[in-house]
Formats: sequence, structure tokens, C-alpha cells
Amino acid sequence: MKIKIWFLELRPQFLILSVVLPFLGTSIAWYYDAFNFGYALLAFVGLLLAHISVNVLNDYFDYRSGIDLETIRTPFSGGSGILPAARLKPTQVFWFGLGSLLLAIPIGIYFVIVSGWALLPLLLAAAVFILLYTPFILKTRWPEWAAGLGLGTLPILGFYFIQTGDYTLPAVIASIPSGILVHNLLLLNEFPDTEADRKAGRKTLPITMGKEKASIVYSVLTLVVYLWIIGWVVAELTGVVEKGMPPFTLIALLTLPFAIKAIQGARKHQEMARLVPAMANNVLVVLLTQLLLGIGYILARVF
Repeated sequence: MKIKIWFLELRPQFLILSVVLPFLGTSIAWYYDAFNFGYALLAFVGLLLAHISVNVLNDYFDYRSGIDLETIRTPFSGGSGILPAARLKPTQVFWFGLGSLLLAIPIGIYFVIVSGWALLPLLLAAAVFILLYTPFILKTRWPEWAAGLGLGTLPILGFYFIQTGDYTLPAVIASIPSGILVHNLLLLNEFPDTEADRKAGRKTLPITMGKEKASIVYSVLTLVVYLWIIGWVVAELTGVVEKGMPPFTLIALLTLPFAIKAIQGARKHQEMARLVPAMANNVLVVLLTQLLLGIGYILARVF
């Protein structure tokens, strides 16, 4: 029973992101003639440990601030519920989260040594996001950018770098949709927690600009993801740039119907019966779009 409680504390449903990100980052590297399965696997372990640390420390700080005692829990927001139910002690959760981060550090150091020192700033930025996101960054205006960067763009660039030893413009271009998608994952999931977050001094977009405007930001950014992919595919096909995004990445547009449903639900955020399905569709958009982008890069390499 105790093992099950610890497993639930990880919030495993969110850790799927740490499977999709390595797949996409490695697929991009392979498309550009670089692939090391051992490196990809080890980096996946490191990212998973870091993501576990994010989830667990967030749960700890949310409980300490009192937020988890007031939030409306949904399958996508409101914490794990483990600490409010007193199924684990706060100190246990804190050290588990910190320990996960400490286990990831040697993996990061190894890749700095074997792949290059240019990886170090990326890893340091990621560590800062992990440690400061809940206690500090969430209390600054527009904190969602940190999540998008730390659990979206940077992991893609990191997986690309450890296999190529370099950062390139095509890799940056390919990493931007991930940053926007993860930004939006946090943004929409914040809607049910607005009142509790406000009491804790947080300044998420639904608080600082209101839910109505925040829903518009969410909708626009969601569409930007698809326009970004289309735009860079067209730029490559027309010769505007030598390497933008290969045409096969247009397969990611298959998630557009889920995105439309998520946008429609976000615009009806006053109704929980519409918002929760929107959050579910948003999760599908985040995961499947990146999965399909990775498949697109693989198909482009094969064909």
C-alpha cells in the first residue's frame, strides 16, 4: 500500500511528458545524422528524475502554502491529494523531491563532460526552474513561461545537444512548439485553482489578466503552434531557409481537432463541465502533437 501511495505522489499521469520529450529530441537529432541510444536512455532517466522532482516539490510547497487545502481537484490540477489526506508526511515528500533532483545531477555532470560545456547553462537553468518555480517564480507575473522553457524547449535542445554536441537554428525552431505546448498545459490547468492561488500570492495569467483574457492567450498560442509548423515547412519548401521543418512534420496537424475542442472549452471556462474536458483535450494536444512531430522527423529521415 505504501508503494502505491508513493507512486501516486509522483503524479505519474504527468510523467508521460518525460517520455514524449526524449522521443522528439532524439528524433530531431537522428534526422540530422546523430543518434546514440545509450545517451538517449541515460538522459531520459535524468529528465524523468528531474520531472519527478518538479511534481513532488510542487506538491510539497502547495501543501505548505495551504493551496492544496482549498483547490478544486480535477484529474489535471489540484495536486496529488496525498499530503492533505495525511497519507505521507511533508518532510518525507520534501526530501523525496529533493533527492530525485540530486540523483539527476550526476547524469547532467556526465553529459557536460562527454558532450560539451555548452550544456551547462541549460542544466543550470533547468535546476533553477525546478527549485524556484513554486516558491518564487509563481509569484512573479507570467510564470508559465518558465514551465514552457524548463519542461518544453530546454529538454528538446538538451537531447539534441547530447547527441550532436551543438545547438543549431533548426533545433531551436523544432523546440519552440514544445515550449508553447507546455506553457499552455500549465496555463489551462491553472483555471480551477485561481482563487486558491490568489490567496497564496501567486500571479498566474488567469489571475493577473483575468480568466477571459487568459483564455484568449491560451487560444492564440495553441493556434500559433500549428502556424509555426506550417510556416517553417513552407519556408523550407520554398527555399526561404535551407533547413526549417521537414514536410512530414505536418502530420502533427492531426491533433488540430483536439485543439479546437480545447479552445472551445477554454472559452467557456465558467462552466466546469466544459473546462475539464477542455483540459483533457489540451493534454492530448500537448502529448500527441510532440509525438507526431517526432514521427514526422523519423519519416523525413527514412523517406
